[in-house]
Amino acid sequence: MLSLKGLNTHYGASHILQGVDLEVQKGRIAAILGRNGVGKTTTVKTIMGLVPASGGSVGLDGQPITGLPPHRVARAGVAYVPEGRLIFPDLTVVENIRVAERTPAKSWPLSRLLALFPSLNERQRNKGTQLSGGEQQMLAIARALISDPKVLLLDEPSQGLAPLVVRELARIIHLLRDAGVTILLIEQNMKLAEAVADELHIMVKGRIVYSADPQRFRTEADQVRSRYLTV
Repeated sequence: MLSLKGLNTHYGASHILQGVDLEVQKGRIAAILGRNGVGKTTTVKTIMGLVPASGGSVGLDGQPITGLPPHRVARAGVAYVPEGRLIFPDLTVVENIRVAERTPAKSWPLSRLLALFPSLNERQRNKGTQLSGGEQQMLAIARALISDPKVLLLDEPSQGLAPLVVRELARIIHLLRDAGVTILLIEQNMKLAEAVADELHIMVKGRIVYSADPQRFRTEADQVRSRYLTV
């Protein structure tokens, strides 16, 4: 479904992604974990076309999307939920969702999204600034889903959320996988990633240095945490 092969990205003279290889199969969730500054967000921004790749390739369903501008990557079937949510503060809940709908949604119409996110259904007329952090995160996910994406990129969705809200986020991510949504999850919350992902990858200095399924990851969690994730 989503394929990264030898992906390289530079910011000026700084070599951020250094040959990233990753395959995310249809209907599965892959998580990338790592410390701050290792290139996790740059990975999804490069996939999305927000940052140009300096080498390697990105493929979607066997078709190259490397170097396409963001609007064409979105039309190809990639939806991006950015770090920090970036919802429109002066638009209502429904307006925030509708702004990303290019054609009438088939898989994820507004009615289905409001059923998936009851708190948004209750606050349809509320503006973005009137929502809690958790509600804003759910709104950002709903906005991405209304484009009927093949792949959903989630960048640090649990950031700044209370534990109860993170548990609700995990439930939503499970529901999306059960509905056939393919997800690339960028996270620092190891517990969330372990709870929802089908495969877990650790990034260090722009490279994937460790990959495992959840069962193996759990047995090696302490070692992985001390070697790759603690400061």
